[in-house]
Amino acid sequence: MDRTFQVDLRGVVDLLSHHLYSSPRVYLRELLQNAVDAVTARRAVEPGAPAAIAIDTTGTTLTITDTGIGLSEEQVHELLATIGRSSKRDELGFARHEFLGQFGIGLLSAFLVADEVTVLTRAHTGAPAVKWVGRADGTYRIAAADRAETGTTVVLTARAGAESWFAGPTVLELATLYGSMLPFPVTVGGRRVAGDGPPWRADERPAGQRLADLVGYAQDTFDFTPFDVVELDVPQAGLTGVAYVLPFQANPAERAGHRVYLKRMLLTESADGLLPGWAFFARCVIDAAELRPTASREALYDDGLLEEVREALGAQLRGWLVGLAATDPGRLARFLGVHHLGVKALALHDDDMLALVDEWLPLETNMGRMTLGEFRARHGRIRYTSTAEDFRQLAAVASAQGLAVVNGGYTYDSEIIARLPALDPDLVVQRLEPGEVMTRLAPLDPGVELGLRPFLANAQRAMDRLGCEVVLRAFDPAALSVLYLIDRDAAFQSELKATRAKADQLWAGVLAAFEKPAEDRPRLVLNHRNALVRRICALTDPAMVGLAVEALYGQALLLGYHPIRPADAALLNRSFLGLLEAAVPQEDNQ
Repeated sequence: MDRTFQVDLRGVVDLLSHHLYSSPRVYLRELLQNAVDAVTARRAVEPGAPAAIAIDTTGTTLTITDTGIGLSEEQVHELLATIGRSSKRDELGFARHEFLGQFGIGLLSAFLVADEVTVLTRAHTGAPAVKWVGRADGTYRIAAADRAETGTTVVLTARAGAESWFAGPTVLELATLYGSMLPFPVTVGGRRVAGDGPPWRADERPAGQRLADLVGYAQDTFDFTPFDVVELDVPQAGLTGVAYVLPFQANPAERAGHRVYLKRMLLTESADGLLPGWAFFARCVIDAAELRPTASREALYDDGLLEEVREALGAQLRGWLVGLAATDPGRLARFLGVHHLGVKALALHDDDMLALVDEWLPLETNMGRMTLGEFRARHGRIRYTSTAEDFRQLAAVASAQGLAVVNGGYTYDSEIIARLPALDPDLVVQRLEPGEVMTRLAPLDPGVELGLRPFLANAQRAMDRLGCEVVLRAFDPAALSVLYLIDRDAAFQSELKATRAKADQLWAGVLAAFEKPAEDRPRLVLNHRNALVRRICALTDPAMVGLAVEALYGQALLLGYHPIRPADAALLNRSFLGLLEAAVPQEDNQ
């Protein structure tokens, strides 16, 4: 024997309040949505029918009245008393384009704040008016009603503890929040809160006034004056709107907070995934007709259409940037000063943005700040360091040897430099390795170097336990006493040795297979043109040579921003105290 499911309405309401809707405040949005759909439905069959929605509250009772299509008694039984049943879907169950709602659960949200809901309605067909009273326990009753006008009135009485949701200021705020862009007049206590449409609507306003209205909307809604306003239009999604370019630097990891309206009703104030990830410098306000909402109507359904919209909006923002470069370079420079990260992120996979960065975004070089385009014009090939630490250590030395170097250590810079051959296939891009710098440093005169062999032997013994090779060179600037040069292979070997020291015997044996010969060791390069280094080279006491070279090693690590290992820290402490002890004579015992 077939039986029908029994529905515990209280359980359903609890499910909605805790798992579907984020807050009881959505009750007003759902009531407003139903009223808008009713007016839309009546206008479809009676184009000249009145279109108005009025909301009134006494603090414990809320009434919302519309001039919509109304319901007959048969429709009341079918639609209001059946969860999930909606007149806003076609015969195949798909959402009908002209309506906001589609799930047949909107009226249930009223039970989030009320135990009883009364609906007074009269259909446009002239059928008798009907009164429907539904209760949170799942029961309802229907009776004849005294109503002459076509339309519907919904009356809610606040549940104990929910009176705050019926307070006049709260109702006014919610109605303004959700319905401010609705095309029909909406009033709360006689005060109009909607009916003008979105601020980007096409009308007879002068262009200057229209822009002022858009800027004013950003000031009122987002509390900032935008750097610029970019109008958006994606016809396949029925989407129009604006993107506000932020006047301050944005955090890429922070949620964007885009405002999305569906058919002029607010869906969410914090839509995620509307723009590509690189466009974190913009905040959008859009209205769409074709994008799909989730059942709670508080987020967008992530489908193929939303992906198309995301790409289209990204293309329009990219076009704005390219247009800015062509028409207002000064303004573009100010924009890049604030939002260079977003533009650089886009340049990683977009050739137009790569060209914009190449021409307009200045980077740090050892020859001063300049754009990559200027750097190429002056120096031909592009040499760059992959880390800011390498640049700090090598910039002055490379400059003295006639090498122009770009600091590629900041976010995205190395990747952008590596992509430049996409713009100019003949361009040579080369990462500056410490080994190349080493080849530019002048060797000592053979006679001088021969005389310093005892010093080098003592210095090397001090550095052997740290896996570092001591080298003497003569280079500018003379004020720089020492360099610590470590290439990628040497850095890997250093990390490998540190890991082996901590690993057990089995893993230490495995890691030993990856070790390379000593020629990959880091190099401590002493500058013989430096007066202090020459004095150190004159030392003959092996202990003093060891202390002095250890101190230079520590200085080189600090100047190059290299990581300090425990062994390095102990060496720095030992050399410092040893040199102090040698410099300060001991007192005679008395």
